[in-house]
Parts: sequence; structure tokens; C-alpha cells
Amino acid sequence: METLIALAAVVLLIALGMSLIHRLNAQHDARIAAHHFSDPFPAIVRPPGHGPHPPTGRAARSRATGTWP
Repeated sequence: METLIALAAVVLLIALGMSLIHRLNAQHDARIAAHHFSDPFPAIVRPPGHGPHPPTGRAARSRATGTWP
């Protein structure tokens, strides 16, 4: 009988731990979703033309034709 009570207590503690971890993960996800990572330094403005560069060479040809030369 004592073994059954001990086993039930262990299962209950595991379930409580899983619930706590689940709630902490949800809280952490909510904090991440609320924080905006896109503009770390809004005072720094990049000049035009310093964004992502268009593909050149083989990548541009394969994208334009749909084939790899």
C-alpha cells in the first residue's frame, strides 16, 4: 500500500512540474512575441542601396530561366 501511495505522489509531482514548465514556456513565448527585434537602433539610418543585393551570375540566370546552367 505504501508503494502505491509513493508512486501516486511521484506521478503527481511530475504532473505539477510539467504544468509549471508549460506555463513558464508560455510566459516566455509571450514576452518574446511582445518584444520587437526588427529595429535595435532606430537612430541609425542606412543609405539607399545598402539593403539585400540582387542575385548575380548563375543564381540570377537560374532564377530567371528556372534552370541551372
